[in-house]
Amino acid sequence: MATKKTSMFTLTERITLSSTSETFATIDLGSYVDVGDRQALQVHSVDFIFQGNTAAEDIVSSVGAGQELKIQVTDLNRGGLVFADDRALVASGNLMIDTSQGVHQDSDLYPDNYGKGSDDGRFVVNDQLYLTGRATGVLTAANITVRVNASIVSLTAKDFMAIAIQSTAADN
Repeated sequence: MATKKTSMFTLTERITLSSTSETFATIDLGSYVDVGDRQALQVHSVDFIFQGNTAAEDIVSSVGAGQELKIQVTDLNRGGLVFADDRALVASGNLMIDTSQGVHQDSDLYPDNYGKGSDDGRFVVNDQLYLTGRATGVLTAANITVRVNASIVSLTAKDFMAIAIQSTAADN
């Protein structure tokens, strides 16, 4: 299905949450995806790193108790958080902070890690990945760094077309 053009590399982007409204960021894939050459980005895994207001500040001190921080990565711009059955969803995670229960981090979508094999992964043919974050309560600030482990692959014409059609169908 896919022929590897590169070894695995990491793309990173940070999103800063400072209110209960949704916050957005993007990862530009224009240099990696090429329709003419049927070149796609193969996402192997996505990691989320939750940090406080500064790199040295503890997350609990920064956001306080009774908070939930949500983060999602999609390959289409949905304009907000999406349900797990949305085909554009690439990865999703959350961090819950409770004074009596402690701190709990969860990658709540199984494709956060697509497997260890060289053929495992999610193929992205769109020119951007979209990050959406949200906090449930008022906070000073929290930073979430998204680390996308990926490689560049060449797809057969049929495979590239199938992924592009599925992505277009998911846009509706």
